[in-house]
Amino acid sequence: MTRRIRKAVFPVAGLGTRFLPATKTVPKEMLPIVDRPLIQYAVDEAIEAGCDTLVFVTNRYKHSVADYFDKAYELEDKLERAGKAEQLEMIRNPLPSHVRTVFVTQPEALGLGHAVLCARPVVGDEPFAVMLPDDLIWNAGPGALAQMADHAEKTGAGVIAVQDVPRERTSSYGIVATDGFQDRHGAIRGMVEKPNPEDAPSTLGVVGRYVLQPGIFDALESTGRGSGGEIQLTDAIASMIADGSRHDAYRFQGTRFDCGTHIGLIEATIRFALDHEKLSEPARASMQKALDELAVAEHD
Repeated sequence: MTRRIRKAVFPVAGLGTRFLPATKTVPKEMLPIVDRPLIQYAVDEAIEAGCDTLVFVTNRYKHSVADYFDKAYELEDKLERAGKAEQLEMIRNPLPSHVRTVFVTQPEALGLGHAVLCARPVVGDEPFAVMLPDDLIWNAGPGALAQMADHAEKTGAGVIAVQDVPRERTSSYGIVATDGFQDRHGAIRGMVEKPNPEDAPSTLGVVGRYVLQPGIFDALESTGRGSGGEIQLTDAIASMIADGSRHDAYRFQGTRFDCGTHIGLIEATIRFALDHEKLSEPARASMQKALDELAVAEHD
């Protein structure tokens, strides 16, 4: 067994151009799913997995994530005076008291691998998680990262989240080749970035959850710039695998929403609205009404 992960790295320096003009002033990590921003769902998943240090790798211009986890004295005072106790509690405690946040600046946009490398002084010599908030993963039981952390703790391996993707869509994912994939995991023997369907070694696509051993930092230091002139995390992982380091692909239990796309954000909003304790029934009624009206309009 190896040490349990205690630190999670969140690369949040991206500009989110796909969602312009909304992301001109609002970082994509702060886009809401019902009444909570994307980053809160990822943070909750990390805390459930046992992380007590959250490392946000951001750029010098983005302050909204830090502001979200900071105190808002004027707003708190206003809510308290108005007797709005429930709302006050929500903004006062976005994190449990034992959890700390650390913000690290990525001076240049040199890719995911570079963002992870920027977190090295905080992470140090211990296993850690990397979480991409764009990938929102819902599960009725333990979260995806908790499942992966359990596996990493038992095996000492690096663990990379994967899901089955349609073969015609392999060119949108990093695809892993594995040996002896059984149940939910298998040892990775190779990774191919966005292969054509006919060249893909499998249909297991990498999604935004990683549990990595500290050796990844040395691998990133020695990894040259790859696709797009950026330092690619997958290149560093591939070099470690080539040197004999064990990394397992892990097919998590849960539903993943790709909130880096418009339709993924819509799908997540619908799903979480339908699961919401207070909003489920009115959300269902509103959606049914909209569908009925659309059917009538199309019939006419």
